[in-house]
Amino acid sequence: MGQHSSTPKEEDYRNLDFNFTEYFRKYKPEIKIISEETIHSIDLCIRKGDLNGARSIISDVLKIIDNAPINIAVTGESGGGKSSFINALIGIGPEDKGAAEVGVIETTMKRTPYKHPKIKTLTFWDLPGVGTQKFPPKAYLEEVKFEEYNFFIIVSATRFTKLELDLAQAIGIMKKNYYLVRTKVDVDLENEKRFKPHIFEREKTLSQIRSYSVNTFSDSKMAVPQIFLISNYDLSDYDFPVLMDTLIKDLPVLKRHNFMLSLPDITEAAIDRKNKAIQQFAYLEAFKTMFLATHPEAGIPRDNDVEKLKKSLNHYRQLFGIDDESLEFMAKDFQVPVGHLKEYIKSPNLLNTKRQEVLLEELLKSLEKFKSAYGWLTAIKLYIWKTFYLRQHFVNIVTEDAKVLLQWTNSKK
Repeated sequence: MGQHSSTPKEEDYRNLDFNFTEYFRKYKPEIKIISEETIHSIDLCIRKGDLNGARSIISDVLKIIDNAPINIAVTGESGGGKSSFINALIGIGPEDKGAAEVGVIETTMKRTPYKHPKIKTLTFWDLPGVGTQKFPPKAYLEEVKFEEYNFFIIVSATRFTKLELDLAQAIGIMKKNYYLVRTKVDVDLENEKRFKPHIFEREKTLSQIRSYSVNTFSDSKMAVPQIFLISNYDLSDYDFPVLMDTLIKDLPVLKRHNFMLSLPDITEAAIDRKNKAIQQFAYLEAFKTMFLATHPEAGIPRDNDVEKLKKSLNHYRQLFGIDDESLEFMAKDFQVPVGHLKEYIKSPNLLNTKRQEVLLEELLKSLEKFKSAYGWLTAIKLYIWKTFYLRQHFVNIVTEDAKVLLQWTNSKK
């Protein structure tokens, strides 16, 4: 085959078979991490051969996704389960370092931030209950800096009070989203079952709890919002998954990626959603890398490329809670050897087998081979996308491992 020019020009990219829009069509609108307008703009730049334009948009988007702060306010009456709710969301126990204190009586207007241990841009703010203050709702919101939060979650373990209803109304007037969460429904169900063992019906009791909350709004002549029934100690049950879906959909699109990565792996659907967030981000990174490779040197594999791939694998394992530290905690909780858990999964040894070492070596050698046959442009394109698909393979393996361990833990409950 004939030799191509050793240095690709930007015009050479015009006829490459890329379609940004086509890739993102497989993701539902509510879980896309970039907007349709942005997808179209990038696709248009690529079709026109405007690499600088496409590269600039992608770079800006990746930077915003990485650094955009997500601030979630949690408020409600003392004893309503706020602290337990926050701990459940950040995935730590009440006795762990950085946990929200459970059972603390509120006496001040101080708001307390709780950083997510894995997603540094995500902060949950424990706000004092409006009922503990002598402020009207509007003044309360100003005092706790309402403008800083993406949305509010109002938590109650019983009936929503008049003050909480007024607070919800004030939040709506100030053009912020709020969500009403009724906690401790597992306790209500257990009590109902104990006192009425012969006529107890789970779904009927849940319906009564929901109706009781709805009537609180109807009696106050207020529009009835969606009310989520949850247990802080059994997140996979009741309305918690629906609440998370709702929050993702309502968040600004560029903040969805990190929020989806933060959520606990309580259902297979939640695990799949995290997978989709990672896949989209990796796709954007691959395009950015390719567009930077307008000179051959940018596409040459380096000695540390294998280490970068290992780092990616370890990062995915951490995000899905199946890294070595997480497995140690899980083994301790279930009183089994950590080696027993590793027997069920593949990712800990994914890069230790001879087959995978050969695969990585082939990846690093592929550039020279294709450079000789097809020229730099095709070689760079092949190398970058082989790397992308290998990372995709990693995250899919980790995703399956997370599902296997979820099934295992559910079987032990």
